[in-house]
Amino acid sequence: MPWFNRKKEMDEAVDPEARSPEGVKNKDLALLGQLRSLGADLDKPRHALYFLYFPTGEAAEAGAEDARAAGYSCEVRDPMPQSPDQWALVCERSDAVLNHEGVLAADDLFQGIADRLGAEFDGWEAAAQP
Repeated sequence: MPWFNRKKEMDEAVDPEARSPEGVKNKDLALLGQLRSLGADLDKPRHALYFLYFPTGEAAEAGAEDARAAGYSCEVRDPMPQSPDQWALVCERSDAVLNHEGVLAADDLFQGIADRLGAEFDGWEAAAQP
């Protein structure tokens, strides 16, 4: 039993939102590890999606303008019935490079948009192969 308790303590100590010594969030490092395990070369461009949630449609449109200016294609989605006060912004690139520098740059961009407009940057996903 001690191994199970030790593992649980270790898991609880890791904050997925905290930044690693490399500057990348722990949750992003985990996702990069998954992509590598699927054979992804993280220095090659690939399709990636980024998800933000805003309290108003106007804020979501403002966030989309900022992301478009940075080279992303964006779509503002109306709220779902279960979350009537939450507009989604989905941004994408077909040429995203997901090495540490690329992930950090995208995280800084989207977290900055979220912080400025009162939104939540929920993260990203990407294709394992270009």
